[in-house]
Amino acid sequence: MSAIGVDTHKDSLAACAVDELGAVLAEATFANDPTGHAALGRWANEVAPAARLGFEGSSSYGAAAARALDTAGFDVCEVPPHLSRRERVRTRRAGKSDPGDALAIARVTAREAELPPIRRVDPTTELALLIEARADLVAEATRVRNRLHADLVVLVPGYSGRIANLVAERNLVRTGRALRGRSGVHAELARERLAELRRLGDRIRNLASRIERLVAGHPLLRLPGIAALTAAALIAESGDVRRFRSADGFAMLAGVAPIPASSGQVQRMRLNRGGNRQLNRAIHTIALVQARVSPLAKAFIARKVSEGRTWKDAIRSLKRHLARIVFRLLLEGDSRLQAAA
Repeated sequence: MSAIGVDTHKDSLAACAVDELGAVLAEATFANDPTGHAALGRWANEVAPAARLGFEGSSSYGAAAARALDTAGFDVCEVPPHLSRRERVRTRRAGKSDPGDALAIARVTAREAELPPIRRVDPTTELALLIEARADLVAEATRVRNRLHADLVVLVPGYSGRIANLVAERNLVRTGRALRGRSGVHAELARERLAELRRLGDRIRNLASRIERLVAGHPLLRLPGIAALTAAALIAESGDVRRFRSADGFAMLAGVAPIPASSGQVQRMRLNRGGNRQLNRAIHTIALVQARVSPLAKAFIARKVSEGRTWKDAIRSLKRHLARIVFRLLLEGDSRLQAAA
């Protein structure tokens, strides 16, 4: 089957069509706007009718174009960046260019049958926006906290001996007392940063409460070692879980599918650096918590270690096992949502 690869950018879309053998049929560049999206669809029908379209960046710069073509009836899939990076080496094109990137994406699209479909707008989209907003606020709070720490080192020498951190509310109260009555621009700025840190903390807690309400009662919360925010991350990053053909496809997206790295008598799996890193991080968090508190997980890891695996290899195996369970619970939660609708 022929395929078309699309390399997405803020203002442009580079497209390359290839035949079944990966030979280039045509190349073109389109504006990344509604007119350009329509032109890309017409071009695709002309140069490679019924071709499968692979997008790299289908959740960011290419989201609008991918969804427009999906709505128009094209077979559109998502190409993970790590696959296209490997393919670029084989294109034999000098340097790095948008057409070369599109060619690599097209060849991956033609070769890989299990690529996930693009993420459509669904009920999890708002949850994803809330999680992203909270993450931005947490990053900003960290920046303000670090700056306030630098202020206090100068203004209140030895403050860390009395104030353990700048996270707990009681410590922020103590910080305010320590700054009280101090004059000068530096002290004024420190008090403003302390106030800003408190405002950010309130906004972070409010968003966390909204997120927790949205995931309340989800089957994922039955899984040992998972909290509401971790469950929310899994739901938001997975999107419509029905787009995955199987648990194996979900594991591939999450970057927990096994990658053999055996040699001689040493049988092991190596770290998978591909896939959605947010999904991978959430599953990794569950695995680490279960390794500490779950008897079943402890027994699983002990069995893997007794077979000659390292502890890290055992954790990777546990993550692969957890991916199947998470996929099943996500499907259960999606079925409940559909029934309620």
